[in-house]
Amino acid sequence: MSRTHAIRRAGTGEIVLARATPADTFLKRWRGLMLRRRLAEDEGLLFTFRRESRGETAIHMFFVSFPIAAVWLDGQGVVVDAKLAKPWRPYYAPARPARYLIEAPPSLLERVTVGERLTFDGLA
Repeated sequence: MSRTHAIRRAGTGEIVLARATPADTFLKRWRGLMLRRRLAEDEGLLFTFRRESRGETAIHMFFVSFPIAAVWLDGQGVVVDAKLAKPWRPYYAPARPARYLIEAPPSLLERVTVGERLTFDGLA
């Protein structure tokens, strides 16, 4: 079983996503949520990229059969964009460069806002 990290609202420590699994290998990043049937309400994937970028952090929804929240954060953990990504769509990219991407159930969009800072438990 993969390790998971809680994602919290900076300042208050409120958990916005209890179980974020790092997509920290080539295979995990490549697969993402493709061919998964669903996500539990408290789980998601956390992608970390080498640098802030719009293009490198873009996603597709091919072979993903359910909508997800895509939340992009810059290198300081500030949310730079958040979108509802729908199944089988070819391209979603953040409005501003991002270093992190959270893929989670759509309800995450109700718990985060652009401009707020999030922290990841257990990550440096």
